[in-house]
Amino acid sequence: MLYSAYQSYFEFCAPIRAMAQVAHLGLWSAAGTADPFGLRPAAAAWELLSRTELTHARPAFGIDRVAVGNREATIAEAPVAITPFGTLLHFRKDVEAVQPRVLIVAPLSGHFATLLRPTVRTLLAEHDVFITDWHNARDVAVSDGSFGFDDQVEHVIRFLELIGPGAHVVAVCQPCVEVLAAVAVMAAAGHTAQPRSMTLMAGPVDARVNPTKVNELATGKPLDWFERTLIATVPGPHQGAGRKVYPGFAQLLAFMSLDIARHLRAHRDLYGHLTRGETEKAATIKAFYDEYFSVADLPAEFYLDTVRKVFQEALLATGAMTFRGERVDPRAIRRTALLTVEGERDEICAPGQTAAAHALCSGLHPDMKHRLQAAVGHYGVFSGRRWQSQIYPAIRDLIRSTDRSAAMRE
Repeated sequence: MLYSAYQSYFEFCAPIRAMAQVAHLGLWSAAGTADPFGLRPAAAAWELLSRTELTHARPAFGIDRVAVGNREATIAEAPVAITPFGTLLHFRKDVEAVQPRVLIVAPLSGHFATLLRPTVRTLLAEHDVFITDWHNARDVAVSDGSFGFDDQVEHVIRFLELIGPGAHVVAVCQPCVEVLAAVAVMAAAGHTAQPRSMTLMAGPVDARVNPTKVNELATGKPLDWFERTLIATVPGPHQGAGRKVYPGFAQLLAFMSLDIARHLRAHRDLYGHLTRGETEKAATIKAFYDEYFSVADLPAEFYLDTVRKVFQEALLATGAMTFRGERVDPRAIRRTALLTVEGERDEICAPGQTAAAHALCSGLHPDMKHRLQAAVGHYGVFSGRRWQSQIYPAIRDLIRSTDRSAAMRE
């Protein structure tokens, strides 16, 4: 019912958005560069109305070239492995130099992996980059089975196996718990592909610490409330018709409600930039919201597992987590260096939640690193100026140092 109502609403609004699209294009054309008739405010208003649509198809990464040393390298996206629920995507460069292999584990939390485009672009210059490109659950047939918490852990392990020994892993936001669990499982098994370094960025390793509105929402209702209220059935004609999902549009609304004033302010700024002809500033805001309004549905079992295991019961933090029936023990991690990164102003995953990984990984040397980045919120941890100039160098240095140590041992 929820999904059908959403679909009907957007189909009903489609003619209005189409009219707004025609109106703003016509007004911008008539306004021209000088705007002698003062048409820009009306054109800007129609443009904002035309941009109210959500999309459900993954945008392109659009990273075609990157500077490597003193030359420009061409990028080709190459799928390494494809499952019904995700693709291991390799950003292959036409360079002969051997660079450290890095797996970026993207969040499965209502958006596509392309949300990490700035993260990928920055890492690409000095690293051989792979990413978990999770699929939109509404496009996965019911016959392909279910996908829960353990399945994401299994995907991380399998993808690290395919990349091979000596790789590094960087988890952003939601999958920090699954990545820590995967590395612990691999360590306990003495797996040859356990990564040399693990960077956990702005993820709820222990969501009980300094709880945010996200944590309060997840713990404020019993699990069956989430199942009854937020789980929907994918309607036809989508390929996943009949699959139970947590809709991406519901996750988007939940995220926006955390700081609705910020989003309203951004759109007021966009209107102002458009009316003043500040095209570059307007383009920056539009690019962010083009990505932000591209939503992906989550498998219902994965969403409910996450609410229960990560937020309501904090199983990893309390030592009660299992994987395929076996206990997960982060103390088993001894060969993988650890870096945790948090944003001082993170409104989704507050400071302390990711740093909790250090206490859990007591088998590691106590000088493993933690970075609390001043003056950034959640998205500033993996995108923007401070990500490029301050956070990324810390990850790069960790990768270099662990590779040097491994080379000396060999």
